[in-house]
Amino acid sequence: MDYQEIVKNTKALKIEPNFSNLKKINREWSWDNIETDLDIPEKKFNQAYICVDRHAEKTPNKLAMIWESADGNIENYSFLQFKNESNKFANAMINIGLKKSDRVFFFTDRIPELYFACFGVLKAGGIMAPLFSAFGPEPVAERFNRAEGSYIVTTPNLLNKIEAIRDQMPTLKEIIVISHRSEIKHIKNILHYHEIMKGQSEKFEISESKKEDWSVMHFTSGTTGLPKGAAHVHNALISHYATGKYVLDLHPEDIYWCTADPGWVTGTSYGMFAPWSNGVTSVIYEGGFSAKKWYGIIKRHKVSVWYTAPTAIRLLMKAGSTLPQSLNLESLRYIMSVGEPLNPEGVIWGEEAFNLAIHDNWWQTETGSIMVANYPSMNIRPGSMGKPFPGIKVAIIDDNFKEIIEPDIEGQLAIKPTWPSMFKAYWNDEERYQSRFKGEWYITGDRAKKDKDGYFWFIGRDDDVINTAGHLVGPFEVESTLIEHPAVAEAGVIGKPDPVAMEIVKAFVSLSHGYEPSDELRRQLIGHCRNRLGPGTAPREIEFIETLPKTRSGKIMRRLLKARELGLPEGDTSTLEDD
Repeated sequence: MDYQEIVKNTKALKIEPNFSNLKKINREWSWDNIETDLDIPEKKFNQAYICVDRHAEKTPNKLAMIWESADGNIENYSFLQFKNESNKFANAMINIGLKKSDRVFFFTDRIPELYFACFGVLKAGGIMAPLFSAFGPEPVAERFNRAEGSYIVTTPNLLNKIEAIRDQMPTLKEIIVISHRSEIKHIKNILHYHEIMKGQSEKFEISESKKEDWSVMHFTSGTTGLPKGAAHVHNALISHYATGKYVLDLHPEDIYWCTADPGWVTGTSYGMFAPWSNGVTSVIYEGGFSAKKWYGIIKRHKVSVWYTAPTAIRLLMKAGSTLPQSLNLESLRYIMSVGEPLNPEGVIWGEEAFNLAIHDNWWQTETGSIMVANYPSMNIRPGSMGKPFPGIKVAIIDDNFKEIIEPDIEGQLAIKPTWPSMFKAYWNDEERYQSRFKGEWYITGDRAKKDKDGYFWFIGRDDDVINTAGHLVGPFEVESTLIEHPAVAEAGVIGKPDPVAMEIVKAFVSLSHGYEPSDELRRQLIGHCRNRLGPGTAPREIEFIETLPKTRSGKIMRRLLKARELGLPEGDTSTLEDD
């Protein structure tokens, strides 16, 4: 099949898209009009008010959340219930000492209390900092300390990880555990969510909240340093609302499901803020991936708009198209994908399985919201990122930071500041923040090209950050953990192509004196990393080598490791240290 063929998603057009003429919208676009559409008083510009309280005032009985547990239990919550529960948590946090801009970390499973607590923290003036529940203790401690966190909200099954690093977090004030169970009450110096919620008022007056007040901090991996805390402000909600309306094409009657974990930016920007700012009912599923269960959720809850990831789509493709065809998932009208490039085959397979092409889009933790997208009213070119969102100036630039006008020329993908959801800082790291801006551009770190019709095409990362199943892993963090093991003298980490996860983490290890390569040692090192970092970040493969290629200044040449692994040209090796 010719994957340059343009695919038309006709089924999505059975509902008139929120905009149908991209050129016209681009000409007329104004962020001020979006703000007017929301009609939020200046002193109430708080993401929790916009997403929850505003709807509780207008449509109190409308479903905000349909929650399904891993074992199939279902709970429904209206916007009014959501408001009341988040108000109670805001009161509870004020009572235990939360101050404005305190960092509250969330290290929990996907349970209703997580969402109530997140919005409660925003109401109380805190900064919510979600963490992926599969992290090991070390990534949690590193991120918490870099942000100088104050509180951690967690669940019993994850509490042991927190206890293991508790004495490594000097700014920690309180651990709050969401549990109905009594068996953890013997652990000292923790608070219980349901106990601190007892007797709290369901009324809470959000204190003066401004657009540029801090709201959310997400950590993103770097190539040569530890994770960076990308901090956003309440004004980011303007972008979340707009892209929810025009990219996700959310309508009031939609049932929406974003499969991303809240520990990643997609799980907050598009698992929380975009749907609820648009007043849409959102499905939350506690369990992990299963083709049969996922299709069951779509059918059972009549999901109409579905936002997922290429890794999940590739796993669904492996399970075949017979099952979704047999289930008649007629509620679905629109499917999107994000996190890594979606293979052209995935776009086409959506038509086979659901009679719907799958719409890819592109953005980053730092951008805070979707920057480039395939829209429901637009022809899709399979494999393309799509076209920029209105009000966003995206360009391909050369190494001198000048825009490349000619089509189909590879260069750096760059965006012209500013837009509402643009990150405002790497927390306590101004130098790294400023390094992302060159001339008039924000430098994304991705390479791409633009065709003559304005479609953008992703080429690859401009650095060594590994994209494994849509999660960015910094090689430095993995290398540092490996070197902590006494058997490891040096380590170099790369992303190795994988048909399902896009990349897996592979480590090259040089052993300390007295240690010999063996399968048992390889298993020990993988286990060491899994315990410290979590299974999603730890190496899947380890290769023992005598010495790692380094520059004369001692920097490990990951580029050379990857070229040798893939049998690619090694390029310029003039800076390689002498053997």
